[in-house]
Amino acid sequence: MSSHISNVRPAPDQVLVDIANYIYDHLITSNEAIETARYCLMDTLGCGLEALSYPACTKLLGPVVAGTVVPNGTKIPGTQFQLDPVLGAFNIGAMVRWLDFNDTWLAAEWGHPSDNLGGILATADWLSRTKLANGKPGPTMRDVLVAMVKAHEIQGVLALENSFNRVGLDHVILVKVASTAVVTGLLGGTKEDIINAVSNAWVDGQSLRTYRHSPNTGSRKSWAAGDATSRAVRLSLMTMKGEMGYPSALTAKTWGFYDVSFKGQPFKFQRPYGSYVMENVLFKISFPAEFHAQTAVECAIKLHQLVGDRINSLDKINVIDKIIINTHESAIRIIDKQGPLDNPADRDHCIQYMSAIGLLKGSLTAADYEDEVAADPRIDALRDKMHCVENATYSKDYLDPEKRSIANDIQIFFKDGSKSEKIVVEYPIGHRRRRNEGIPELIKKFRTNLARRFPARQQEKILQVCMNESCLSEMPVSEFMDLFTI
Repeated sequence: MSSHISNVRPAPDQVLVDIANYIYDHLITSNEAIETARYCLMDTLGCGLEALSYPACTKLLGPVVAGTVVPNGTKIPGTQFQLDPVLGAFNIGAMVRWLDFNDTWLAAEWGHPSDNLGGILATADWLSRTKLANGKPGPTMRDVLVAMVKAHEIQGVLALENSFNRVGLDHVILVKVASTAVVTGLLGGTKEDIINAVSNAWVDGQSLRTYRHSPNTGSRKSWAAGDATSRAVRLSLMTMKGEMGYPSALTAKTWGFYDVSFKGQPFKFQRPYGSYVMENVLFKISFPAEFHAQTAVECAIKLHQLVGDRINSLDKINVIDKIIINTHESAIRIIDKQGPLDNPADRDHCIQYMSAIGLLKGSLTAADYEDEVAADPRIDALRDKMHCVENATYSKDYLDPEKRSIANDIQIFFKDGSKSEKIVVEYPIGHRRRRNEGIPELIKKFRTNLARRFPARQQEKILQVCMNESCLSEMPVSEFMDLFTI
């Protein structure tokens, strides 16, 4: 006999309720979180401005129909585009993620919580302009900073104990969920609205990680988060028009997310939602490298200073016996690559390629992933000498909530029996433990990126606002976004 499934609509899944309660009720009181969000805002927008130098990115930007301008629409930083908030979220989201240079969160799942800024800024700017046009006060940049803290927290807390990559799903699912929650809140949604909207985010078909891994690594990984945060804005707007939700989107037997996509396992939670993620977020400050390789590149650059003259030609590389990279399990699973690398997206996710550039040049920039640089035969000659080995202590400390290290070490062994010093870096410069060292470099990076797009007077005006927390917090979002118009 078949068992009958009740058609009584259940109470919403607790995961949905907890997110809605957090968005609707939780006050962000951490000064550290707000201050870090301000630096995160600067860094994320700077990454987007740098991406505008790359035609592969800019060809995807702008309206779907050329020439379309949306009255009171969101303005896209560094451009003259003014778009609806859904497309605006895609544009901003694609820009900030394009070069793999914005912030990072590493746990059971990886990701880049500032990807949510696409949906947050696009929605807040559109709301600001629309309300001001009707003589009403709109959201301020304080609202944006709070929304950033909450989006970081939802994405990051879900990532702490739940590995979506192990079931083949891309981490941008968490961008979609977090952006949907905070955008619905920005739109004035009730708890029920937030539950409904977030349920639709879970019900959506989710992105596979195909485009992040050999042999299919490609540029979709640079716009996938823009797509996710854009979809979030769309779902939020539909919800605010009264579109229904699905209360057991996660737990429904057979048809829910757990059974369909998560091997029947419910989510696990290490901590309640607060402001932990923003306070501990990792900034990519020195170089645009996939974050598991940040410390490896730092090691390679230090080795360049010590033995660069011994490895700067093919003949000299031939006298190397091996190069050992001791690393953590996640790095081996994601970025340990052998064989041909077909495009920039492939190269910036290869620990051997990034380390080879650091060894040869003593630096690493986004331009180093382009075909002209990759054609240097010394790079692959060095890659062929490299062996990644998991260090169990590094893997353990990577997951330790009190450490959250991303350790790597590199040592070069020569055929004559000599060897270089072993260079060890446990915490990258963008880590919370190196904030005092990192923030001045982050500001320097922001200045560099502003100079790529704006004249000196405009650069200084933007910087003055961003460096003054009270001035920034009180500023209407539309006024802030106008600062970035060319």
